[in-house]
Amino acid sequence: MRVVILGAGATGSLFGARLASAGHHVTLVGRPDHVHAIRSRGLRIVGTGPGTFSVDVAEDLQPARLADAVLLTVKSFDLAMAAEGLARSAPPRPTLLTQNGLGIETIAWGALARGGWFAPERTVVRAIHSVPATWVAPGIVRAAGAGEVVLPSPAAGEPEAPPVALFADLLRSGGFSVRTVGSFVEQVWRKAMVNAAINPVTALHGAPNGALLRPPLRAEALELLREAVAAAQADGMTIPEREAIAEFERIGRATADNRSSMLQDLERGRPTEVDALLGELVRRAERHGIDLPTMRRTISAIEARRSSSPPRPQG
Repeated sequence: MRVVILGAGATGSLFGARLASAGHHVTLVGRPDHVHAIRSRGLRIVGTGPGTFSVDVAEDLQPARLADAVLLTVKSFDLAMAAEGLARSAPPRPTLLTQNGLGIETIAWGALARGGWFAPERTVVRAIHSVPATWVAPGIVRAAGAGEVVLPSPAAGEPEAPPVALFADLLRSGGFSVRTVGSFVEQVWRKAMVNAAINPVTALHGAPNGALLRPPLRAEALELLREAVAAAQADGMTIPEREAIAEFERIGRATADNRSSMLQDLERGRPTEVDALLGELVRRAERHGIDLPTMRRTISAIEARRSSSPPRPQG
């Protein structure tokens, strides 16, 4: 299958390497330094499942014209521009939207429609994932465990939508653990709650995910998690706090050596997804008259850290 991955950061590159190793023709669309390094030396994966992988690379969307499927793995703040550019560059085709977070699909559908895709929700599959990947340097990504990809399954008695089946088969061929669930909106909330606890704390303290399972960072993470549970319950999700804590611990153990995407962004001097994560939870809670003071303070701390800290070298 001809697969184009739009957004060749750590996660997109890891997806590309695994799919290429399964025999698919993969093209990564990314930043010039990453593209040039891969073109010269191949895509190197270190950590779990190491190796050097041969993939095509590009800095523009021309390869999407001939793709059988597209994976959108850009950051949330780049999603609207990337999706509209995709729609203007290629006809509608099966597209996997891999961003975690609340309301992401609405942003993508609107941008694709502006770019000329009619009814993009028919071809775009929303996914959430816990695949741990860390950017090391241009052309090099570290895999820090397995993780899983969660896709929506149809309601009882309904046939599975073709794009869902396509991406489930595609990702499984690359060795990814894929799970389909009927209560997909609830799973999106569960993922958002765990990310709200893990990403900001690891970013502020420069710690891997597993450090949050122990004092003193555990208490800080659980304070954020409890506010996220309050926002979810106010929004109609019946997710008990004990289940959210259990999921936080499970993800923390499974990705213990991973450096969260927010931490990586801070270290590279790049914008973070703190607004798409914590900011969205704060806004949703406010609509129900609920204040999330810890999240508001954490947003300010992340923004202050980014504005005052120079990028640190990666290694």
